[in-house]
Amino acid sequence: GKQLLEGKPIDYLGNPNFVHASNIAAIFVAQFFLMAGAEIYRGYYESEEGSQGMYPGGMFDPLKLAKDPKKMQELKVKEIKNGRVAMLAMLGFYVQGFSTGKSPLDNLNDHLADPF
Repeated sequence: GKQLLEGKPIDYLGNPNFVHASNIAAIFVAQFFLMAGAEIYRGYYESEEGSQGMYPGGMFDPLKLAKDPKKMQELKVKEIKNGRVAMLAMLGFYVQGFSTGKSPLDNLNDHLADPF
């Protein structure tokens, strides 16, 4: 992302013959339509009979962990909390990247080399 924001082209796998991701608007539009298509398919075409479409807790329980409705409600709350923590972690990566100008792995390597 840093190269793209600086106006430099991105070569996938370091090969200039692969598809270029040089236009952030094109990336956004392509990502939007790809994700929207996947979500529409998941929400409307894979819904269980009588369910509320994309309502959490619908058909996805492959390990049958939540046969009890009380346990299912607890697992839903845990999943929402886990998602919120993950979003905060990503925000931390973004803030760290913008403030230091380095990637999270570069910052980790710097910290491991000199922890104090």
